[in-house]
Amino acid sequence: MAKVSFLGLGVMGYPMAGHLVKAGHEVTVYNRTTAKAEKWAAEHGGNFAPTPREAAEGADFVMACVGNDDDLRAVCLGDDGAFAGMSAGTIFVDHTTVSAKVTRELYAVADERQISFVDAPVSGGQAGAENGQLGVMCGGDQGAYDRAEPVIDAYAKACKRLGENGAGQLTKMVNQICIAGLVQGLSEALHFADKAGLDGKAVVEVISQGAAGSWQMSNRYETMIDDKFDHGFAVDWMRKDLGICLDAADENGASLPVTALVDQFYKDVQKLGGGRWDTSSLIKRLRALDG
Repeated sequence: MAKVSFLGLGVMGYPMAGHLVKAGHEVTVYNRTTAKAEKWAAEHGGNFAPTPREAAEGADFVMACVGNDDDLRAVCLGDDGAFAGMSAGTIFVDHTTVSAKVTRELYAVADERQISFVDAPVSGGQAGAENGQLGVMCGGDQGAYDRAEPVIDAYAKACKRLGENGAGQLTKMVNQICIAGLVQGLSEALHFADKAGLDGKAVVEVISQGAAGSWQMSNRYETMIDDKFDHGFAVDWMRKDLGICLDAADENGASLPVTALVDQFYKDVQKLGGGRWDTSSLIKRLRALDG
């Protein structure tokens, strides 16, 4: 069992930190909104600290799950940042979905301080975090990963190292590229079924057992048909992630025409007021086009 700090108690981080306590680790949390950290500590019996530095002091592992590149820099760097409170030989594990650029930047800063840095973005959404069933894709030094993996296991269904620093974030980009195309295809399919006068739920019960089946289909088709989008991963977050994917593609020369198109479709959903809707709300755009 380890002494662990967890930075960021959003819809993902809050339950992830709770799983660490259940696994027997000693956990101290930090959140930008202190009231949420206090609530978490009261619920789970852990501790909370007013700054990332104070949360990280004395910890063997510091985990972070915040919003974006700038949020990650804010909790890592500066006099009150986590790196300032970490000792040589400790490990920072970043579960935020950020650019590979900021990952490499922070890896270099951590390395200078003899701190190990593992980029470890997650997939599985809020339900995966709550149930401790996340997919965790990691980049970083093999030794650091080997030490961190048993701790990450508290909320992971699968955890794998894909390469050196930045490899985890690049793998998460692959994940989001896949999801974007799948959700748009499912939206079009369900919309077509409706316009054709078919029972969409009955259709999916059949086609989900064949080559068309996917996690998105099995877990989202009913709520999409019922026009319910108050769960899961929000459109605003998906657009942030797809922007990271498209920027990386500009750097490495990959062609992502479908991803770029779906990103614009999500922009349309935002214009409909759906920034906080689940990503499966792409079907709302198609319905809106019908007037």
